[in-house]
Amino acid sequence: MVATFRRQTLAGEMLVLQLAIVVVVLLAVAAVSLAQSEATFNRVEGRRVAALAEQLAANPLVRSQLVRPAPLEALAPLVNSTQTQSGVTSVTVTDADGRIVSSTNPTALGDRLALGEGAAEGRGWSGSLTLDGSRQLVAQVPVLGATQQNLGQYLGTVMIGEADPTVWQRLNGASSYLLAYLGIASGLGLVGSWLLARRVKRQTLGLEPREIAGLAEHREAMLYGIAEGVIALDPQHRLTLANDMGLRLLDLPEDCVGQSLAELGIEGRLRDVLVGDRKGAPHERDEVVIRHGRVLVMNRMTVTKDGRPLGSVTTLRDRTELARLEREIGSFRSSSELLRAQAHEFANQLHTISGLIEIGEEDEVVCYIRALNQRRQSLDVTLSRRVRDTAVAALLMAKASLAAERKVRLRISDSTALDRLVPEDAADVATVVGNLVDNAVDAASVAGVAGEADGHEAWVEVELRQDASSVEIVVRDSGPGVAPELAREVFLHGFTTKAAQEGERGIGLALTRLVCERHGGEISVTNTPEGAMFTARMTVSHLTDAVAEGAAR
Repeated sequence: MVATFRRQTLAGEMLVLQLAIVVVVLLAVAAVSLAQSEATFNRVEGRRVAALAEQLAANPLVRSQLVRPAPLEALAPLVNSTQTQSGVTSVTVTDADGRIVSSTNPTALGDRLALGEGAAEGRGWSGSLTLDGSRQLVAQVPVLGATQQNLGQYLGTVMIGEADPTVWQRLNGASSYLLAYLGIASGLGLVGSWLLARRVKRQTLGLEPREIAGLAEHREAMLYGIAEGVIALDPQHRLTLANDMGLRLLDLPEDCVGQSLAELGIEGRLRDVLVGDRKGAPHERDEVVIRHGRVLVMNRMTVTKDGRPLGSVTTLRDRTELARLEREIGSFRSSSELLRAQAHEFANQLHTISGLIEIGEEDEVVCYIRALNQRRQSLDVTLSRRVRDTAVAALLMAKASLAAERKVRLRISDSTALDRLVPEDAADVATVVGNLVDNAVDAASVAGVAGEADGHEAWVEVELRQDASSVEIVVRDSGPGVAPELAREVFLHGFTTKAAQEGERGIGLALTRLVCERHGGEISVTNTPEGAMFTARMTVSHLTDAVAEGAAR
């Protein structure tokens, strides 16, 4: 039977449970009805039997015959007529010793009657007693003398009893319509249970409990067993689901489910991606968001059912480590491009020298080599005098060769002054300088191709300024500039300086912003009459302080 019950459908189980509830309610109603019937019986019948007992005890015949030797013959007709007229169950009269002298039950004559508390001292008593194998509600009233010889003397007791009704009799007496009420309630309960079972069946899409449990287990396994974060929102932008990875990537509290994005303090770019407010951007595409030092790639999908929007589901992937590797690979790619540019430059110079020798212009060869040497020494002297950090100076030297190959002149501002930095700060400053110079060269080379006909030279200027605790990096170019509406987007979304022409390409500038913020700084871009100007500020350690700290350790 247990196995059969477990195989019942959800609708069947609901119907059985509702029927059980209806039965319990009916039993409770019956119990209340019985209790009310019993209370009514004790109240009404108790008063009646007490009044009959008082009336019989005050009868002159009873008072006069109890003091005589044989009262049975005189009292028997009175006792029987009292029972017949009142319809009570029993009528009993005892003498002063408590022995029954007259009763509607002849077998009880001569027996001692169990008197209630105070009945033998002349006080009345009412309650329940078991007489002749049945429970009766009785009233015991003392018989007091009325003649001059025995005035007020206790002569005996009169007891009248009414049998307690059966359960069936109480139900019938409770209400003449009780059975009808119970029948109607049972019918309504059955119909309501059947309708409820059908509704539950529709709401669960016809799935049975074991199938729903299986789906829930699979859902938990998928959501909490994957390495990606999952965030679900309803149409009112409240979180309806978030797995552990999603909570960790967005730094959300454990009790965030049910709260809105505004209550969680999610604003700006992250909120736009989660709710799909990216104006002009195609839907269902990967978006790059920087959140608390993490580079997150997010993909949002809208969920609908029968044409009705149910919300959205967004997956999150942590690409911080991948971005770092991409930056390192980019540095290797940049190094290879620098080597290729230098090789190309040297090849051109060798070809020029070889041609001059072939035509017999030895003096021109000497002059050409001297000019190349002076230009190289001039750049070396400028960098070594203004940029004392070897890592940054070497980077700028290499970038100058790469820019020259693309017909872009890399200039070092006369205001540049950079001392040596600790290795960690030097690496981050070089990263920021390299990314900004690369973007500036890209923008200037594009503008330079368009402006060759007008004789305009493409250039990029780098200015490095340092004070006691920070470094400021300013990179200007002769490119087309950055569209005003993208002035902040280029750092939030990972645009390059060519975003206005080619759209979103990567996360280079976003990583640059991340490096600056990690050092307690910032980065911004403005347009000048000549082109774009990127300004980055970073807090760095003083070299002598770092050495002293290391020595103390």
